[in-house]
Parts: sequence; structure tokens; C-alpha cells
Amino acid sequence: QVQLAESGGGSVQAGGSLRLSCAHSGHMFNGWCMAWFRQAPGKRREGVASIHNSGTTDYVDSVKGRFTISHDNAKNTLYLQMNDLKSDDTATYYCAHGVWWGPRCDFVSVQFDVYGQGTQVSVSS
Repeated sequence: QVQLAESGGGSVQAGGSLRLSCAHSGHMFNGWCMAWFRQAPGKRREGVASIHNSGTTDYVDSVKGRFTISHDNAKNTLYLQMNDLKSDDTATYYCAHGVWWGPRCDFVSVQFDVYGQGTQVSVSS
């Protein structure tokens, strides 16, 4: 079973940057997807960015060009670099893992069944 632990959230002004980290432990199959989700108060959880074990990445349109997802295999850590933050980015951010043998990750096909505890990101305008 994979365990996930996020860190790096905080408060920042609009236009600022933050980097989230997600350290993971436990056995991971060779086929996997990892992703960042977020949930704002009163809103549904949404997928923000995903990364396939091959390195292929995908982003929701609202963060393209501003957020970058990456994974360091040596450190067993998932990252989300967030630049040019906007007030709409305010949410609790969760990293997630799912076993996946397909060619690309997406938020419809992949069942992300392990989530971290979340880290809060607050952006003031």
C-alpha cells in the first residue's frame, strides 16, 4: 500500500509562487499515475495535473502554463510548482496515486485510490 504525505502549502499574494511536495512510501507497481487534486470550500474536488510513470504530463486548462508537475524517482517525491498564482487557486491540495497500465493518465479512466492528507494553499488578491 502506498502512503502519501504533502507539504509546502501556505499563503501567498496573487502573482506569487509555491511548490508543493508529496513524499511517498510503500510498494509501487511499474505502471502508475500520480496527480494533484484540489478542493475549494463548497466546490467539487478537481484534478489539476497528472504524471504518468513514463513522464507524460497532463494539466487542466485553468493551470496550463502556470503549474508544472514533476516526479523525482530517486527521492520518491511528487512536486507541483505553481507560478502566477490567482485567488481562484485557493484550495486544499491533495496528491494521489493510482495503479495504471495505460499509455497516458487522465482523470476519467484512472482510479486514484490513495490520497494524502492535503495541504492548504491560500492566495490573496
